[in-house]
Amino acid sequence: MKKPLQSLSLLLRAMGIALALMLATRGAVWAQDLNPALREEVLMIVKKGGLASLALETTVYRPPGEGPFPVVMINHGKASGDPRYQGRYRPAGAARYFLARGYVVVVPMRQGFSKSEGSYIGGGCNVESNGYVQAEDAKAVLDHVVAQPWADKSRILVMGQSHGGWTTLAFGTLDYPGVRGLVNFAGGLRQDSCAGWQGALARAAGPYGRATRVPSIWFYGDNDSYFAPSTFRPLYESYVAAGGKAQLVAFGEFGGDAHAMFGSKAGEAIWQPSVLAFMQLIDLPTEVKFPELITVRNLPIPARTHFADLQDVEAIPFLKAGGRDGYRAFLSKSFPRAFALSPTGAWGWAEMGDDPMARALANCNRNSKDLPCRLYAVDDGVVWVKE
Repeated sequence: MKKPLQSLSLLLRAMGIALALMLATRGAVWAQDLNPALREEVLMIVKKGGLASLALETTVYRPPGEGPFPVVMINHGKASGDPRYQGRYRPAGAARYFLARGYVVVVPMRQGFSKSEGSYIGGGCNVESNGYVQAEDAKAVLDHVVAQPWADKSRILVMGQSHGGWTTLAFGTLDYPGVRGLVNFAGGLRQDSCAGWQGALARAAGPYGRATRVPSIWFYGDNDSYFAPSTFRPLYESYVAAGGKAQLVAFGEFGGDAHAMFGSKAGEAIWQPSVLAFMQLIDLPTEVKFPELITVRNLPIPARTHFADLQDVEAIPFLKAGGRDGYRAFLSKSFPRAFALSPTGAWGWAEMGDDPMARALANCNRNSKDLPCRLYAVDDGVVWVKE
């Protein structure tokens, strides 16, 4: 019979091997899903805490060369449902814009989102506190980034969309060295379960504006499904009245939902010229150094077929009830978009951003055991070919 300590040693060794295999497998999944043209990589950056440390999943895009490069940090929004099931945020279209101008682009997943450790801390109905907590995660990632030889810690731009925009405004209160400005795309946090959440959001913006020294530029549209003008204008006015330096770009209506402007190819004509002028104002470089990175490398769109009508959910092969619900959700998404499925019953979709077809296939293939996924629908047409 083995001695207790020997048995414990063998158990720990086995656990270590299992953990190593798990990490190796996870790394392999990441490697298959990375864009080498953008020097995309995924890091697990440690956020040190008093009682425990947490690893935060962070995507980094780097331009050609060794740097040091100015830094753009892009903060993600919050989808409905469990944050842990929210996928890694990959704003490759925006990343290309800044990479072409010689910036390194950093995209952290905050605590409790995607593969980041810990749990999402919502703060209840205290939306001001929520922003501060989210900003601490962004700070932990930026602390790691500015210590790298490829980062220019004196030239930093922080931006974010939706909950990421709110995180960005809260981050401004930290007076982080080297940060020149903030860009807020439809920032805020909609809390329907909290009475008077719109007024609470506006009131919380006041302390942010009071404590922030760097300038910011804000983008909101009239048909934003989360933050209507009656919500975002008081928020902006509260921030400015408290001393915050902010420029509001109220761009009117955009597509079916202005909240999606930043992630849309069509939205680039709205935000890019204004952000470029803002960067010039805060003395950040704007010259295009790598024009080849601007080109979007999408997969060719397959020809439409006559397999079924786009809206005919029951005609889709292989899917069970959950997959058909997923397709119904896909039909409500913004262009560009794609839906993929497999004979195993696996499915996945993606919308907007860079290469939604490739992302839909990747999302589907993660759940397909043996047979590879194929595209069923792209934008507003069915492209499935019956074999």
